[in-house]
Amino acid sequence: MSNIFEISSVTVVIPTYNEAGNIVPLIEQIVQHVGEKYEIEVIVVDDSSPDGTAQIAMDRFAGDGRVRIVKRTEGRGLGSAVGHGMKLATSDVVVGLDADLTHNPAQIPDMVHVCERFDLVSASRFAAGGSMQDKAHYFSSFVFNLWVRILLGTQIQDNLAGFFVVRRSVLNKLPQEKIFFGYGDYFIRLLYFAQRSGASVVEIPTHYTLRTSGSSKSNYLKMVWTYSSAAVRVLLGEKRILRK
Repeated sequence: MSNIFEISSVTVVIPTYNEAGNIVPLIEQIVQHVGEKYEIEVIVVDDSSPDGTAQIAMDRFAGDGRVRIVKRTEGRGLGSAVGHGMKLATSDVVVGLDADLTHNPAQIPDMVHVCERFDLVSASRFAAGGSMQDKAHYFSSFVFNLWVRILLGTQIQDNLAGFFVVRRSVLNKLPQEKIFFGYGDYFIRLLYFAQRSGASVVEIPTHYTLRTSGSSKSNYLKMVWTYSSAAVRVLLGEKRILRK
């Protein structure tokens, strides 16, 4: 376990694509819950959403120095958007979460508090006490994560959470170019490289709700193939390292 350190500032990175109905209430909740205790920085990384997500956020939070909107025209994708925001972060710790309000912003302060003792804190659907409103998705994700745990020989229960807090000093030591690409599979790589670096990782329970606005970008069959391939590539990479 890492030494306890005092956290005074928090950066929250939000990758977005077509989240016009969610982005404003999400940022408002983050500022409300996190801003009460910490100096806060919110970085929205938008991949030129055709529904105007970036402009809506710019209009609502114009003049608010705590909120920064980055509109990308190149290098799109969830993984690279998260990585882009992470590189721009200036706070003690960095939070990653989805923009669809399935992750609860009110939980962030508790996660940050735990991060005083651990390098990376992941909010897990499958840790004791965790759950998910979409039961079919919960079951299929549980089975997939069980397979990933067996494949990689890890104790991580939710390898696709994407709702996490990490110390920026730890993040900066990781090979980010090998992590932040693709879609949700970036989180498999983040956990893998964090643990391999010796960082302390802990999971705490969370509850996923249903999105209330917009539509999911997830294609389940495509995700299974993509994420499975990512896990296999991580395993093969580890075997190559052991052979050296």
